[in-house]
Parts: sequence; structure tokens; C-alpha cells
Amino acid sequence: MNTSSTAPILSAPLAAEARPSVHDSGADSAPGVILIHSCTTFGTTLVVHLAGEIDHFSAAPLRAFLASAADNGHTGLVLDCSRVTFCDSGFLAALDWWPRQGRRLRLTHRSRAVERLLRAAAAVTRSPHGFLAHHRPPPSYLGPTG
Repeated sequence: MNTSSTAPILSAPLAAEARPSVHDSGADSAPGVILIHSCTTFGTTLVVHLAGEIDHFSAAPLRAFLASAADNGHTGLVLDCSRVTFCDSGFLAALDWWPRQGRRLRLTHRSRAVERLLRAAAAVTRSPHGFLAHHRPPPSYLGPTG
């Protein structure tokens, strides 16, 4: 038997329509934006003025920039961080490999955000139970804060 009907399968809504709402997970899902405000070279030392936010996503172009600088023979890196408004472990991860193979790294004019991150990283590396304490001594750029 074959019947045809134009009536919807469910004639009445099973539940009242929900009003649209915005879900706030508490975290900003948009990637941060880091800018290289200026860049200067002095011999083999690169001086970079950073501005903006440095997180896992925005650190990728910074890593590529630093890799290019290393490939071009720069052995010193001075990062002016006075205009960095936010940073997380993505920033440290981007910088972690630079001091290897004799390259020098120095963070100057540290903003409050950078200072907070460096203090947290230094505390973890000094902690007897910190996850970084077993790997290697803390990088020199974590050194004296304040």
C-alpha cells in the first residue's frame, strides 16, 4: 500500500523553541596577534620590538621569523617586549630553541604580561616537583625578573 502525504512527520514541536544564546566558555577562542613593530640588525645581533599578543597560534609566525634569522647567520637576539599585552607558554616555546648552538637571547623592557609569564616559568623550573625541573637548567632569559 502506498500513500502520499504532505504533512510533516512530527506535527507539533516536542519542546518549546529555545531562544538563541551565546555560549561563553570563559576562554577567548580567537588567536592572538603578534606584530613585529620594528627590526634592526647590529652585526649578527637582531633587535626586534614585539607588540600585541603571543599565544600558541600567533607564535608560529614568530618561530618562522626567528628560524629565518638563524638561517641568515644571526647569533644574537634582543627582544623588546614593552608592547606585548599578553603571552603564554607559546611565547616560551617559540624562544626555547634560539639559545641552542651558541646563540644569545635577551628580553628587554619586559611588559607586565611577559614578566608574569617569566616568573611562572622560573617558579616551575625551580620547583623540586616541577615538570621542567628534570629536563635541563632554566634558560638564561628566565633569569632575574623584577
